[in-house]
Amino acid sequence: MRPLTVLTGILLGSSAATTFGLAATLVVFLVLSGENPQFRAELPLLVRYLAVFVGLTAVASLGFLGLAKNKPWRLWAQLATWASVAGLAALYWSTRP
Repeated sequence: MRPLTVLTGILLGSSAATTFGLAATLVVFLVLSGENPQFRAELPLLVRYLAVFVGLTAVASLGFLGLAKNKPWRLWAQLATWASVAGLAALYWSTRP
């Protein structure tokens, strides 16, 4: 396997795990938001990051499949994958206090 395929696979696994973790956290926050108003305040940002990571996971999976199967559109998928990572980094730094 080529190094870029491995790196994309690592990114795919990490983003899928983060997506699962954010979704589980969202469920817990939704259940507990009636008792703790501080959880309700965190919901919009949590939903935003969950949506971003769902998108990143989808794009990374396309990038990984394109590389693994040597498809002609693999370079476009890789460009979208790394642009998504850059967008996520920009979103993260813009929401820092």
